[in-house]
Amino acid sequence: MFTKILIANRGEIACRVIKTARRLGIRTVAVYSEADANARHVRLADEAVLLGPAAARESYLVADKIIEACKRTGAQAVHPGYGFLSENEEFAEALAANGITFIGPPASAIRAMGSKSEAKKLMGAANVPLTPGYHGDDQTPALLHQEADQIGYPVLIKAAAGGGGKGMRLVEQSADFPDALASCKREAISSFGDDHVLIEKYITKPRHIEIQVFADTLGNCVYLFERDCSVQRRHQKVLEEAPAPGMTEERRRQMGEAAVAAAKAVGYVGAGTVEFIAMQDGTFYFMEMNTRLQVEHPVTEMITGQDLVEWQLRVAAGQPLPLAQNQLQISGHALEARIYAEDANKGFLPATGKLIRLAPPAESLNVRVDTGVEEGDEITPFYDPMIAKLIVWDENRDGALARMRKALADYQVAGLTTNIDFLSRLVACPAFAGADLDTGLIERQKDVLFPEIQPVPRDALLVATVGELLWEQHEAKAAAKLSGDPWSPWHARDGWRMNLSAARTISFKDGEALVEAQVRYRRDSWEISLAGQSTVARGKKLDGDQFAVELDDRRLIASVVAVDDKRNVFLQGSTYTLLRDDPLHRVDAGDSHGGGLTAPMPGKVVALLAQPGQKVDKGTPLLILEAMKMEHTITAPAAGVLKAFCYATGEQVADGAPLVEFEPAA
Repeated sequence: MFTKILIANRGEIACRVIKTARRLGIRTVAVYSEADANARHVRLADEAVLLGPAAARESYLVADKIIEACKRTGAQAVHPGYGFLSENEEFAEALAANGITFIGPPASAIRAMGSKSEAKKLMGAANVPLTPGYHGDDQTPALLHQEADQIGYPVLIKAAAGGGGKGMRLVEQSADFPDALASCKREAISSFGDDHVLIEKYITKPRHIEIQVFADTLGNCVYLFERDCSVQRRHQKVLEEAPAPGMTEERRRQMGEAAVAAAKAVGYVGAGTVEFIAMQDGTFYFMEMNTRLQVEHPVTEMITGQDLVEWQLRVAAGQPLPLAQNQLQISGHALEARIYAEDANKGFLPATGKLIRLAPPAESLNVRVDTGVEEGDEITPFYDPMIAKLIVWDENRDGALARMRKALADYQVAGLTTNIDFLSRLVACPAFAGADLDTGLIERQKDVLFPEIQPVPRDALLVATVGELLWEQHEAKAAAKLSGDPWSPWHARDGWRMNLSAARTISFKDGEALVEAQVRYRRDSWEISLAGQSTVARGKKLDGDQFAVELDDRRLIASVVAVDDKRNVFLQGSTYTLLRDDPLHRVDAGDSHGGGLTAPMPGKVVALLAQPGQKVDKGTPLLILEAMKMEHTITAPAAGVLKAFCYATGEQVADGAPLVEFEPAA
């Protein structure tokens, strides 16, 4: 076994590998960019080596720097995690040439499966079922369009070298094909350096089921059952579970054996995932093989009781697989939710910022949290905005669902927008709870998953008000302790007056609505009036941001986290956001850029879609901004005239920068 390994990755997967290595007594070397100098994986590793600037292409993607780091530290092997160089055959070959073990498959297997079109040919020869489509080398746009017409719509255009949902477009009709092809090729060349695409028939209401396979250098190969990854947004997974609901033992065996055949066809070694598109009747087709450990591998670990990273290390060291096929068993049911910094109500737009508050649920035998960040860390625009993976296990699916609902309710994040509330709605929606699964679930359940924004409820407003009052008392006590006369009554914030009790107004903004809480101080409580309805409130500060609040005859436990003027209220499993409103600082927040025509985050302009001086309708695409590995289309907020673009194609833009000069129609 190795005594020291280098982890050529960052974030939660680097921390995950460190955890297993530490248990096995293996020393670890982290690598990092300038943006990750204080990252959690750097703090956890035994050693760390700086690779370069924040941009991945100047740090995490520079193979020579990683190899040099191995030589400097004496690392005998490299674990690539997922993403970055994990499926790069040149990197695997370069490591081998330098006598360093790649904890992954042979370069030949990566190469064979790296091209979706070549992989389809190999799988066809191995009698693995294939989806109807075009996988040829002729990439003439006219020919591709013709092939799509012959296959019949809807079709899916996919980057041959793609993965993670990037370089993929669904085309519903022939007229949309040219623009979709151009967009797909543009994203493919940006993400993978290769704009080769393939076209496949789009299966209506498909399920995405993948099989975890493992092979060693001695010819042994097993499958560790399946994961259902059907719940996706923008072709990227949101929720995963194992085993797949409704899977029969016969279908599981058929898919498992097909996955093993796929692995053996390319001489596979190590951990891999064979992904299938499955129809509702159980028919399945090979989609692709990911030649690495998957993000969702923890659900497989939870139902099998195996540590897949340990398996990787043992296989890479030349040892046989720890278990044979007949020794592997499924126990219980596991779910994984990906906690992202993103705004689900704005098309899952990634978010950046500091994690002012990060309080995950307590871990146990039933609850696991894999994360690469801690409270106080930042989610930057340079990498994937994942905060953590929340994994739960129980004896059956209903039990796992209940644990996931509770764990999400207990997850508190403040400082940036997250998808936690969206995930809570998703897990609770009838379609998911009833295992009515397919890759279009989010779209067909959008009325449930994206309800109209409701006003912040009265209880949350009362809690926010009590939170302000308690914080003022806390600050007053702290100031009194530092003063020359800590017992002076002038330090008190109890509203005492000579005759009548004191009254004041505490104001918040709920979206655009101004909410005013009229507060009257009493001897041991406050009388708070909202919209003419009064409540007697008391509060007691507990640990951290948590406090107990009594509202008339009810007692609640809540938290309020302040980030500048923003107040994040955590109450009974829900999160509410308010802005503390100070009348002395109110300004007219007019929008001088025609309504939202600013960069949602730092990025690069990749396409201009209109002409200066052009009259456009509301919703007309104006430009495409690439940010955090995704393309975002900026559209006209109303009918009007596009006066000018503020940036040219290829230029970088800052967060909040105006992108166009736009004049709304009169």
